[in-house]
Amino acid sequence: MTHFNRIWNNLALRRKVIMLTSGGAIILAFGLRELGAADVIFDLLLVLAALAAGADIALRAYHGLRRRQVTIELLVTIAAGGALIIGEYWESAAVTFLFILGAWLEARTMAKTRDSLGKLLDLAPTMALVFRGGKQVEVGADEVNPGEQVLVRSGMKVPVDGTVMTGFASIEEAMITGESMPVQKGEGDAVFAGTISHDGAITIRAEGIGADTTLARIIHRVEEAQETKAPAQKTIERFATWYTPSIILLAAVVGLFTRDVHLALTILVIGCPGALVIATPVAFVAGIGRAANRGILIKGGEFLENVGKVNTIAFDKTGTLTIGKPRLTDVVPAFGSDASPYLPVSGGDHALATLDIAGLTSSKTVTGASTYSEATALRAADGVLYVAAIAEKGSGHPLARPIEIAAAERGLHPPQAERLETVIGQGVIGFRGDDVIRVGTQTLLESGGLAIPDESILKADALESEGKTVMYVALNDDFIGLLAVQDIAREGISEVMADLAKVGVDRIAMLTGDNQRTADAIARTVGIREVHARMLPEDKLAWIREQQARGNTVAMVGDGVNDAPALALADVGIAMGAAGSDVALETADIALMTDDPSRIATAFRISRKTVTVIRQNLAIALVTVGLLLAGVLMGNVNMAGGMLVHEVSVLVVILNGMRLLRA
Repeated sequence: MTHFNRIWNNLALRRKVIMLTSGGAIILAFGLRELGAADVIFDLLLVLAALAAGADIALRAYHGLRRRQVTIELLVTIAAGGALIIGEYWESAAVTFLFILGAWLEARTMAKTRDSLGKLLDLAPTMALVFRGGKQVEVGADEVNPGEQVLVRSGMKVPVDGTVMTGFASIEEAMITGESMPVQKGEGDAVFAGTISHDGAITIRAEGIGADTTLARIIHRVEEAQETKAPAQKTIERFATWYTPSIILLAAVVGLFTRDVHLALTILVIGCPGALVIATPVAFVAGIGRAANRGILIKGGEFLENVGKVNTIAFDKTGTLTIGKPRLTDVVPAFGSDASPYLPVSGGDHALATLDIAGLTSSKTVTGASTYSEATALRAADGVLYVAAIAEKGSGHPLARPIEIAAAERGLHPPQAERLETVIGQGVIGFRGDDVIRVGTQTLLESGGLAIPDESILKADALESEGKTVMYVALNDDFIGLLAVQDIAREGISEVMADLAKVGVDRIAMLTGDNQRTADAIARTVGIREVHARMLPEDKLAWIREQQARGNTVAMVGDGVNDAPALALADVGIAMGAAGSDVALETADIALMTDDPSRIATAFRISRKTVTVIRQNLAIALVTVGLLLAGVLMGNVNMAGGMLVHEVSVLVVILNGMRLLRA
């Protein structure tokens, strides 16, 4: 019994079962009639189909009346019941089946709405190491007291919001701030619950615990936004506010004055044609199907309608405008150094040769009188990369991976260091044979007594001004070059911005938790002029609310957990597919099944074509209703003739909607 209760409590599944039952009965009725079955069997099956679908519709009409609402469900119920009374079993079955089909399409979009909260809760840390009585004690994360000292080791989740008291660590904050790179945290820096320490150990003073943490607030914001966001009203429902009571009143008046029950019921039946019932669903189904063929998952007709109204769109940066994974972008050898144990770097006076890995092009800045060939620059760059990869190959730091990948792409296969020494917050030192390799910050090299040329420091500053993370590389007693990594912009993203302007988006902004310099660098690359950096989830929500208060229809494009509240609050939330978190995908209204953001403009175009078709379908349906009702009242249209016109109008509406599949 419990199993069946679960089924019927699932609204989408229940309506699907009803729809299939009703549709199956209709198909069986016509099939048996073709095989020569008696008319009574045909009629009984159509009555069964009408009752199967009509019971759910009637129940909703009853609940509407209890709320003092005259809904279109009431009109369908009266019309279907009237059709049964006057013996029009096929009309009753068709009207109820088509209506329940539309109701199922709407209900199925809500089935997984609440699942995102469960995934957010999974991110919350459950345990914490606190200092009590001079000892380390493991307690539940919600049992930490404000002001207590909490120890966070490498690989652990930060259990509370707080401030670093001692230690140094590289913290991944993408789930909270959207920061693409791990952030170095030291004394006095703020940390957030749910973030992850990659290396180092820190002691923090607990300030936000349990429901007071930033992660908990994100969870609350998602829940609040989902509860308060009003669903888009389908066009058919807007008509129902006046159309439904008008038809009922008209039928009642005609019945009272003519004493002709058959005429009154005929008005009800003709007044609720299938064309009007399916005018909206058929267009939405076709539009959603067309979008799916283009790799765009739209979670319901209301969202397809809303996206066409958007005039303001906000993009998260990491994983949306960018690929979401750091890549090695530059290798800058320092000539005059000795890397002969691996790949010799030759040259005369000091010079810089910058190799752009992404574009495989090189440019040179030479100081002194010496000159060198591009082949020399490439070989020098390979030498720096080779040496750095030896030390990074055994490192678990997030920035080590792009160095390893770049080395492999260049056909370099360096050995692994025999021993590694991690200097918290500065980098790594690798030992192989008699050689010592340092890869990390300027401080790491200078603390080992190595001198770095002024030209290289200036070049590092220039790279950092482009939003890149720079690493200095040294072999033994020589500085041999620079490496730069960056989360690079997606290919073709600048064309996407121009395309959005063409489809009617007036304002495009970037909302990111990254620092201003990195955000500005990416914005210049992709062609976005409005940039808001260092934004927490609450800041993104405030920005969206401000735009909505100004009367703008806002779309938010994101991919991560930190985007979930903004995706839920925006009029249209759009999640990037492959790079998106499950939370973002389930919270958003539209999910791009690939990481191609050009599909956003495609969704806009499909939406606007769909809305146009809906308006055409409604016009067809209402004009047909008006003419039929006028014909019935003047005595020029009988039931058979009215039904013939009705079926033609249904066919026209379906064919018009199917045009969207070729849009």
